[in-house]
Amino acid sequence: MSASSPWFRILHLSMWSLLLLAGTAIAEETDVPASDAEVASTPRLFEGDPRLADEKPIWGALDTAGQGIVLFDNKDIGQVALSAYALVRYIDQRPADQSFVDHLGNEHDIDTRRDIQFHRAMIHLKGWFYTPKFRYQITVWTVMSTDQTTLYGFLGYQFNKWFNLYGGINTPGGSRSVMGSHPLWLANDRVMADEFFRGSFTGTLWANGEVLPGLWYHVALSNNLSQLGITASQLSRDIGTGYGMWWMPTTHEFGPLGSYGDWEYHQTLATRFGFSHVRSRENRQEIDSTKPENFQVRLADSLLLFETGSLAPGVTVREADWESLSIDAGIKYRGIFLQAEYYRRQLDHFVADGPVPVRKIVDDGFYVQGAFFPIKQKLELYGATSWVFGDTDAGFGESREYLIGANYYPAHTRKLRVNAQIIDVKKSAVSSTFGFYVGGQTGTTYSVAASMLF
Repeated sequence: MSASSPWFRILHLSMWSLLLLAGTAIAEETDVPASDAEVASTPRLFEGDPRLADEKPIWGALDTAGQGIVLFDNKDIGQVALSAYALVRYIDQRPADQSFVDHLGNEHDIDTRRDIQFHRAMIHLKGWFYTPKFRYQITVWTVMSTDQTTLYGFLGYQFNKWFNLYGGINTPGGSRSVMGSHPLWLANDRVMADEFFRGSFTGTLWANGEVLPGLWYHVALSNNLSQLGITASQLSRDIGTGYGMWWMPTTHEFGPLGSYGDWEYHQTLATRFGFSHVRSRENRQEIDSTKPENFQVRLADSLLLFETGSLAPGVTVREADWESLSIDAGIKYRGIFLQAEYYRRQLDHFVADGPVPVRKIVDDGFYVQGAFFPIKQKLELYGATSWVFGDTDAGFGESREYLIGANYYPAHTRKLRVNAQIIDVKKSAVSSTFGFYVGGQTGTTYSVAASMLF
């Protein structure tokens, strides 16, 4: 699906119409800051806080919404809150010894895992400065499984509920899960198709807002799909674009952060429909190295596109265009949650140091996830399936998975839980020490985890 297709022309026209509406709304600015619970970069912790009426600073207050501890609060200066997330996880990928054959007929050994990790931790300092409209967030993020630690954040100004402008680290889009719902998913990481097709996080300038009740938009300019581990000197001059919309027609919300699962136990049917489009000129992002630093772009058999020999023996792809579209829909009602998402991705305009056998690669995929509470707000059971359909003309096959899992909430909050999950996967298209999958795996993955968020 190219940018000149009718689908994308319709989406572009819809997006520009929304921007025009948002621009009109700016001229009618009010003092009400945006309060989108879907977008992590629009914190709700401080909005409408009655403590702002107090003339004296307040220190160390625990926010009643459970989204952090207010360290400092002064209506004339600003607010600082501390929030954190931590995850301990056991994972076992079986069988221990296995291999897979890629689309070129080459055999690869699979390095499976069986370990216990203090897997991930995030510490956020967030709040506002001199005016509740000027927002900031500074985050320390670390994943011990990959020995990665980084410091990132954003600055932004909330003009009104129709238009908010930010700069810093965020996503261009590409999937519902990257739009602020972490870590309130059914499991602690994404399903395979979501991980394969999504965009990631990078230097971004973005705007969002609620143009009609329950109708939100997101537009972004970004450095690339993922800037994790990439320095400024490795980036090219290309700028990527992303845009999307989501509509919540029945309740105008979909739970905190647009979460997966209905822990809140909606008494009225909550619905959400959305799409996201991303386009990015990707490159190997390596300097004086034979190995690519770009790990975001993978082929449907889990090979890195920019690895030498990925499309032809001895040939290295140095640049390529990524264009993807996702469409999603979800419902929540009395503890029942159901969501599905469809993806299409096209890779083309290859620049390589030799001939490659294809001009473009078009992959499709989807997932379906569902959950319910046999014991209200205490025990949640869920299941999912996801599929990646590789471009058959380019020689790729399909990958699939089925999974079941459970969440136990020992306290009266969804922010503290124990998760157990079993995944049956065939020819995994995803390979990541970060997530549940190793490239090419056919077998079973078991995981048990405990996590907390405040």
